[in-house]
Amino acid sequence: MPRIHSGATSAGDLLHLVRSGRATTRGALQEVTGLSRATVGQRLDRLFRAGWLREGAVGRVESPLGGRPSVHLEFDDSHAVVLAADLDTHRARAALLDLRGSILARYEGELAVDAGPDAVLTTLARWFAVLLKETGHPAGAVCGIGLAVPGPVDPASGIVVQPPIMPGWDGVDVPALMRRAFAAQAGGPDPDRGDALGTPVLVDNDANLMAYGEQRTAYPDCAAFALIKVSTGIGAGVVVGGELYRGVDGGAGDIGHVRVPEGADEPCTCGAHGCLAAVASGRALARRLTRAGVPAAGGADVRALLAAGNPAAIRLAREAGRRVGEVLATVVTLLNPGVLMVGGDLAGTPFLTGVRELLYERALPRSTARLQIVPPALGEEAGLVGGAALVVEHLYAPARVEERLAALGF
Repeated sequence: MPRIHSGATSAGDLLHLVRSGRATTRGALQEVTGLSRATVGQRLDRLFRAGWLREGAVGRVESPLGGRPSVHLEFDDSHAVVLAADLDTHRARAALLDLRGSILARYEGELAVDAGPDAVLTTLARWFAVLLKETGHPAGAVCGIGLAVPGPVDPASGIVVQPPIMPGWDGVDVPALMRRAFAAQAGGPDPDRGDALGTPVLVDNDANLMAYGEQRTAYPDCAAFALIKVSTGIGAGVVVGGELYRGVDGGAGDIGHVRVPEGADEPCTCGAHGCLAAVASGRALARRLTRAGVPAAGGADVRALLAAGNPAAIRLAREAGRRVGEVLATVVTLLNPGVLMVGGDLAGTPFLTGVRELLYERALPRSTARLQIVPPALGEEAGLVGGAALVVEHLYAPARVEERLAALGF
C-alpha cells in the first residue's frame, strides 16, 4: 500500500482515508501515513470525541506474528443530517438527508421562483422545519444546507449572478438570507455566526448539482461526466475527475444561450435572440404548442403532454432533441465524456432520439466511440442528493475538519 506524504497526515487526512475506504484500520493508517501508532491514536481520538468516527466490525489479525485482530474504523454517518432544496421555476423540492446521501424525508410543492428570494427562502425554511419535526431531529443536528437554483452562481460566494429566469435574485447573498430564514423558521443556530461551527449554506446551479448527485451515485468511476437538463431553460453540469467543473466564475455549462441558426428570430429570456433555449427548451415548446392550439404554460405541461402521447408534443420534442444534439456534438468533441445524461421535463424517448440523431451525425466518431447517452438514474432527487453531497464534501475535507475540530476544542 503506497504511502502519502508525511506532511499531509492531520486528523482530517486520517478521516479522509477512512471515508474513502483507502485505510480503515489503525494499522492501515500507520502504513499509509508513516505515522507512529501513538500519533495515529492521538489523532483518531480527536475524531472519536467529535463523534465523526466509530469502531465497526472486527477483522483479521494484521500482523503475521499474531496479536489482536484489527478493528475496522467507520465514518459515523448518524451524528448529523443535511438539508437540501432544489428550486425550479414553479416548483421546489426539499429533503432531509443523512451524511451518506440517503433521503430520510422529502417535501415537494408549488413555489414560484419569481416570487423573489425573501419569499422563496422563507418558504423553504418552513418546509425544512416540517421535515425536522417529522423525523425528530433538532435544528442543531443540521450540519449544512445545500441549495440548487435555476441560474448561474458565483461558486466562491453563493451569490446568484444575472439569472435569466430568476427575476429579483441578481446579486443576492442567498447563503446569508437562507441562514436567517432557517434560524427564524426552525430555530437554527445564530445566522450571523461566522466561525467554523456556523451552518454553511452552499448554493450552486441546478444542473451542476444534478450532475454531481447522478455521477457520485450511478457513475462514480466515470472520469468525465456531463448532464444536460432541459426544462424551462437548458443547462449543463460537468463532473471531471470527481469534481464539478464550474469555469472561472461559475458560468460553465450555460449552453442554453449558445446561438443557433434556427432561432434567429426567437427572443430569449436573456434579452438576446437565437439562443438554443429559445427554440428547444420546455418554455419554447410550450409556446409553440399553444400557438398550435394545444395549451401549455411551461415545461411541466409539455412533460404531461408527452406522457399522454400527444402527437404534436412528441414531434416538437424530437425536433428540440435534434437542436440540442447539434450543440452537444461540440460539447462531446471538446470534453470526450464517458457518460452524457439527459434529464429535465423533456427527457424521454422522442427527445433522446433527436439528440442521438444529430449528435452521432455531427460529432467525431472518436469522441462517441465509448459514449453512453442515458436517462437520469435518480430523477427528481438528483439535485437534492447532489446538494447534500456538496455540503458533506465541504465539511469533511481535511482542512475544514481541522478548523471544526479546533472550534470544538478537540
